[in-house]
Amino acid sequence: MSTAPWSPRAKAELVARLRARVDVDGEREDKRHVERDKKSPAAVGLRALALADATWRWTVEYPAACLVVAEVVILFTGIVARYALHMPITWTDEASSILFLWLSALGAAVALRRGEHMRMTALVSKCGPGTRAYLEAVAAGAALLFLALIMLPAIRFAGKQAAFVTPALEISGSWRAAALPAAAALMLVASVLRLARAADRRIVLAALCTVALLALAFWAGQPLFAGLGKLNLLVFFLGVVVLTVFAGVPIAFGFGLATFGYLALATRVPLATMVGRMDEGMSHLVLLAVPLFIFLGLLIEMTGMARRMVAFLANLIGHKRGGLAYVLIGAMYLVSGISGAKAADMAAVAPALFPEMKKRGAREGDLVALLAATAAQTETIPPSIVLITIGSVTGVSIAALFTGGLLPGALLAVALCAVVWRRYRSEDLAGAAWPGAAVIGQSLLAAVPALVLPFLIRFAVVDGVATATEVSTIGIVYALLIALLVQRGCDWSRLLPILVETAALSGAILLIIGTATAMAWCLTRSGFSTDLAALMSGLPGGKFGFLAVSIVLFVVLGSVLEGVPAIVLFGPLLFPIAQQVGVHEVHYAMVVILAMGIGLFAPPFGVGYYVASAIGRASPDEGMRPIAGYMLALFIGVLVIAAVPWISTGFLQ
Repeated sequence: MSTAPWSPRAKAELVARLRARVDVDGEREDKRHVERDKKSPAAVGLRALALADATWRWTVEYPAACLVVAEVVILFTGIVARYALHMPITWTDEASSILFLWLSALGAAVALRRGEHMRMTALVSKCGPGTRAYLEAVAAGAALLFLALIMLPAIRFAGKQAAFVTPALEISGSWRAAALPAAAALMLVASVLRLARAADRRIVLAALCTVALLALAFWAGQPLFAGLGKLNLLVFFLGVVVLTVFAGVPIAFGFGLATFGYLALATRVPLATMVGRMDEGMSHLVLLAVPLFIFLGLLIEMTGMARRMVAFLANLIGHKRGGLAYVLIGAMYLVSGISGAKAADMAAVAPALFPEMKKRGAREGDLVALLAATAAQTETIPPSIVLITIGSVTGVSIAALFTGGLLPGALLAVALCAVVWRRYRSEDLAGAAWPGAAVIGQSLLAAVPALVLPFLIRFAVVDGVATATEVSTIGIVYALLIALLVQRGCDWSRLLPILVETAALSGAILLIIGTATAMAWCLTRSGFSTDLAALMSGLPGGKFGFLAVSIVLFVVLGSVLEGVPAIVLFGPLLFPIAQQVGVHEVHYAMVVILAMGIGLFAPPFGVGYYVASAIGRASPDEGMRPIAGYMLALFIGVLVIAAVPWISTGFLQ
């Protein structure tokens, strides 16, 4: 039997049908694989993890944002009622204090989930991928350990507070004290979720075993610690703190583990006492200025007020040699007077200036170096968060600190300008031209609302309209009104993320203050503060020797612990000694703040330098050499400020 040959068309149709059948069969097989994969334990676990994470966010982040808004409304209402209506509301401070502790608690939990707690990563970042992943898991495990240890004492502390009734609102004290056990529980869940999201479970298991073995070793050594006496201070407050900080454990949890270990293993003090000291450190009403000024700084960046201020300065002197570098210095000085948060300052100024500076031939390393140096220079410009912290932990008048910080910042600005003049004296200005009086006038008109804000804040404090805690709410309301009525076009969709970011950054700062306060209490109780006072007051050279040692000490502390934890830990110990040797408290505050600023923004350990590099989108290595000249100028300026007290105290009333 013979068959006719296949025509080309028939062959093509057959091949097409076969391919279609294969595609259909393959698609069916793929669907079966997908369905099977969806039902696998790993896929079910990932979906459950994502659901738990989303639920946690809704439960914590949005209430934290609402608390920021509530604080602004309550405090501003109190100002209006007291100053405008002459009808003071008695319960505003108490309500603000209670909500503030809850804001700190929720914010700390948000910061932990986001991985935004302050920590030293200079050594961890230099490790290989495997070692770095292991150390990251160890850091998370250390946080988990502290939270698990502090949970029961926090619950007991909150239970004891139920016996007290608040004077104004007349509610149980447990409503306020419950914030700390709630924070511990929320952060515990956040830590577990972070570890569950880790890619390599073996690394996580190894890290958790390491943390558990170290904890068991310390527990087993309790009889030894009982006989060491003051040597325990070296074991816990030097050994444990250094080990945890350099391993990349968030500073707050490193302080917490050291303090808890000291109290549990070397003393008979009830562990609820630590929670009480944390509560005391985190609930100072003056610290409420921290989240409010952070929110104000982020708000002026969102509304474009900072950008318009920078644009005016650029039009005014940008056509001169080094003009944009001078603008950067001046803009950081002015913006610092509004926001008080260095990261917000740099984020507001750098994007407005860096592109044009690069067009004129500036190298990325030079720009990052100058940005970091100006951030260090403006640490004393009110309302700096460090100034507010010093006032809260040492009792120094915040109004006096605000007044005393202006001239030292201006002096260091002049020192940086001298370095800029030397470096940019041969800058090519072929592409830079004077924009004309009309353009300058227009940019000035647009910048007037932003330029008015620092003076408005200062007037409100000096004239008694608002306290240093409340004054930020005036700035917030002012910025919102300007954005709504004058400078329209603001992206209001950014408001909620900004509120959440405010809560996270505030919680990270305030948890450090809480654990550092507990650590400082332990140091004082042990007699360390008395020994330190005797040592420091006996230094050769009198007050100048004391200032010289303080400068070196705080440069080192600033690079390792950053400004806030260093001040909270050592401020209560060293400020009384400064008064004993004849150093004015405001003068001493300016010296140590600027010394910490140098340490914070000087590579290779200064965390602030790496923040500046990230904002400038440049490799940190490129700015190492250029920053040396700026830091030398700042150091000389700090020595001059230390030698001439009038620079810090000349304008005090």
